[in-house]
Amino acid sequence: MIVSRALGAPGEEQPTQVSSQHNAGARGRRPAVFRMAEWDANLDHIIPSSVLPPLWAKLLVGFVSLVCFARSYDGDFVFDDSEAIVNNKDLRAETPLGDLWHHDFWGTRLSSNTSHKSYRPLTVLTFRMNYYLSGGFHPMSFHVVNILLHSGVSILLVDVFSVLFGGLQYTSKGRRLNLAPRSSLLAALLFAVHPVHTECVAAVVGCADLLAALFFLLSFLGYCKALKETNKEGTHSTFWVLLSILLGAVAMLCKEQGITVLGLNAIFDILVIGKLNVLEMVRKVLRKDKSLENAGMLRTEGLLFRMSLLALGGTGVLYVRWKIMGTGPPAFTEVDNPASFASSMLVRAVNYNYYYSLNAWLLLCPWWLCFDWSMGCIPLIKSAGDWRAVALAALWFCLIGLIRQALCSEDSHKRRILTLGLGFLIIPFLPASNLFFRVGFVVAERVLYLPSAGYCMLLTFGFGVLSKHTKKKKLIAAFVLGILFINTLRCVIRSGAWRSEEQLFRSALSVCPLNAKVHYNVGKNLADKGNQTAAIRYYREAVRLNPKYVHAMNNLGNILKERNELQEAEELLSLAVQIQPDFAAAWMNLGIVQNSLKRFQAAEQSYRTAIKHRRKYPDCYYNLGRLYADLNRHVDALNAWRNATVLKPEHSLAWNNMIILLDNTGNLAQAEAVGREALELIPNDHSLMFSLANVLGKSQKYKESEALFLKAIKAHPNTASYHGNLAVLYHRWGHLDLAKKHYEISLRLDPMASGTKENYGLLRRKLEQMQKKNV
Repeated sequence: MIVSRALGAPGEEQPTQVSSQHNAGARGRRPAVFRMAEWDANLDHIIPSSVLPPLWAKLLVGFVSLVCFARSYDGDFVFDDSEAIVNNKDLRAETPLGDLWHHDFWGTRLSSNTSHKSYRPLTVLTFRMNYYLSGGFHPMSFHVVNILLHSGVSILLVDVFSVLFGGLQYTSKGRRLNLAPRSSLLAALLFAVHPVHTECVAAVVGCADLLAALFFLLSFLGYCKALKETNKEGTHSTFWVLLSILLGAVAMLCKEQGITVLGLNAIFDILVIGKLNVLEMVRKVLRKDKSLENAGMLRTEGLLFRMSLLALGGTGVLYVRWKIMGTGPPAFTEVDNPASFASSMLVRAVNYNYYYSLNAWLLLCPWWLCFDWSMGCIPLIKSAGDWRAVALAALWFCLIGLIRQALCSEDSHKRRILTLGLGFLIIPFLPASNLFFRVGFVVAERVLYLPSAGYCMLLTFGFGVLSKHTKKKKLIAAFVLGILFINTLRCVIRSGAWRSEEQLFRSALSVCPLNAKVHYNVGKNLADKGNQTAAIRYYREAVRLNPKYVHAMNNLGNILKERNELQEAEELLSLAVQIQPDFAAAWMNLGIVQNSLKRFQAAEQSYRTAIKHRRKYPDCYYNLGRLYADLNRHVDALNAWRNATVLKPEHSLAWNNMIILLDNTGNLAQAEAVGREALELIPNDHSLMFSLANVLGKSQKYKESEALFLKAIKAHPNTASYHGNLAVLYHRWGHLDLAKKHYEISLRLDPMASGTKENYGLLRRKLEQMQKKNV
């Protein structure tokens, strides 16, 4: 134990414990606490003393983090948010809470072959709470939560960095000392303003990364708390160790990366608390030094006990998760991660390392950011002559240099910071590295959220070294402040891009012009806005870049179908189902095209194939019913539409077609029964009110029919047919003045309606005859 009395002024609390060195160093060397303080003082020209008090430091970090991403607070649900939030039934009250523990992040059962296997029930639970408290899908509330979570993580990192830089040292009253206030503040600021975090903060689904990071840091601080009262070597608080493991499990239930905190805790314990000098240990092993047998670290029962707890806890948590999600890994396609499908192990290894270098570049220079890096955005390296191999060499040159310094430096303080910085950079990244299992992406900015903390720590250390060895301290300060300002500006700009899908997708065109998914999403966005001509252009480019992109073929085929370019639509959809035979949506759309081409038998076969691959497919049953109606197979049509409403009780079109078909075939009683059943399920559907009103009018139930017509008109006052059919009702009923009024409104809305014109003519003649008779 090292006790220092020289740091405090008279009357101040004095540090009574230091647990943060690898080794005390050679005899006569200054205590590490002095070297920590001196090293941190190298940054005094960058971080003014006025912001060093903990409260001010945290307020500054929190404020800056809010400024960076506040622009995204009123953004829409974009990209993956649609599937994870809007279309996820697990957020709705009618879904039992217990289902969250058996479904993946997207609401699919983990046992399903289509499950992504991303098991994050606690994140989905927060989405559900947000949905309930905000009263629906209001994106602002979701975005505000993300912004506040990032701010909280950034503030928490002030304490984490103070431990990583300054070690665990306490006053006589048990209060932890921050021996590196400037370093911890600068590193936290660099983290708070890093633009690579924009995806996690501005995309609602990024909440998973933010929650995992929050509990990751709490787990680490909890583990540090376990070592607080180490008055003698080896002692610890078992309660805090177990709580740290529990918090790690909670982090994992928010996102998979969270469990890696147990590895970081182990490294911190072994290298910092256990004071293991790896290089010295290796030397002793090589020399067969007998003093190795007496190495304190190896015989410390407390350390071995803590390592056993971490190992058992981590193994148990992973085993339970593995059992819940099923033994099979998720199924990804080649376009998701092409390197993992390469037949050559060398090609896989080279490209994996190239992906690592791209991740490192995004941390170093986060200027080119993209919502998706798959589908040809990063072509495979297949030959030694590819110039991109330079990136691999640069990455490993830097890593080897840092690892060498972390292991071989004579300065224990330097060894500790570099080791922990590299640990924080690498360990949380391991689940995304493809080393243990295939992942469903090439590069993903979101997985860099936690590793970026390690990068910020190493960068801060580098600034300290530069400041120590140069006299141009003002230049270093200007450079650091410039980085903070530029990154803040970049965060604000990038947050704006994430506010809407149109801006997000278009921003990716310049970064990943070879990415078929980027062109597909731009095209889909244009199609949703009704700009079919431009959408076709982007869909064609997506298919050109990826000739097996079945979703682009499907959407392009749909647009061509609507434009009556049926021949090309059929060719595209036929190719899509040939490439992916279980693509149910493409089979259904192919059936619609074949139906339009009067190829009824082929259309029926396509619909049946779609239903075979997706049994619960109400839209396909609806279209199958339309086919049968065209073929005058009325019973089959009614059965198909009934199946659609069983699978989807709110399927208004299927209900409507049943009412109309029964009405047209003279089955008024059955049509009325179906109409009433439909309105009980969908009471505010004006089209159902209209159809049932027609049936009731024919059954001479004029009063009830009138009420439904007026209710439908109130919902849609500018629908000509509603006024026209109400006029017919009044005409039959003998309320001729009201009939005349609604005929005139209908013709004003649609002057070309021939049936209404004819009925209005009959009414006028009748009124004229009545007028003459009265005269």
